[in-house]
Amino acid sequence: MGLNRQQLEAALRAGRKNTYLPFCLYLVSSVDSTNQTLWKLLDEGAQPGCAVIATQQTAGRGQWGRQWVSAPGGLYLSLLLAPNIEASNSYQLTFATAWGISYQLRESGINVGIKWPNDLVINQRKLGGILTETKVNQGVITQAIVGVGINWTNPVPETGINLEMWQAAKDPKPISSLEMLAAKVLLGIECGIQCLFEEGVNILLARYLELLANVGDRVCINDLAGTVVGVKSTGELRVRLQTSESLTEITPEIYLQPGTISLGYSKLSG
Repeated sequence: MGLNRQQLEAALRAGRKNTYLPFCLYLVSSVDSTNQTLWKLLDEGAQPGCAVIATQQTAGRGQWGRQWVSAPGGLYLSLLLAPNIEASNSYQLTFATAWGISYQLRESGINVGIKWPNDLVINQRKLGGILTETKVNQGVITQAIVGVGINWTNPVPETGINLEMWQAAKDPKPISSLEMLAAKVLLGIECGIQCLFEEGVNILLARYLELLANVGDRVCINDLAGTVVGVKSTGELRVRLQTSESLTEITPEIYLQPGTISLGYSKLSG
């Protein structure tokens, strides 16, 4: 079953404080990939702010080329942007999106955190993920598509959680419909992108770090034990290595690019 356009547009109007992005909605019940569909629409003249939204994908993709299982009942959304930023700063788009969506959901009473670099989590379980794809011209990102997948009522693995599962015992429910969830995601992307371009990457990063769920995680890199302590302004994960107990010794840090380490998920009960 697809989304109700009138309900979605009403939810957007109710939650919108500005019109930073001119949303144009393309709603479908099922599609191979919302990102791929939006790239095709771009070739046909789609403008920034165009969004493709579906409740099922048959060929969804995640980070690093992995398959993204997109069962019916989830929210699968892609939004077209024209950021015009240096290609080396592409991570800023993912950080802005992750923070903005988390912020919007938290404003509704949903305790969402961020798992570096691009996952949304509740109680250490995966609620959703973000895939940002870009087109670069002379070192500048001229077009970008931010793809977001959020678990709504779709089945999830032991390491995942869907939003209806989390809010089942809550009355009233923070998010009462898929249309409201889609509006929150769109408004979150808008909020995050506006923060990046109007307030700057340093403020964005500070807000991202406030919601980073990985701080304090113990990791092992090349047989060296360390602790996650944050994220650099250039997007790398900061890991403080374990050393001797000498109080006079400066504890070294290493910096990891996305994709060089998997922080993983634990299988939790309850």
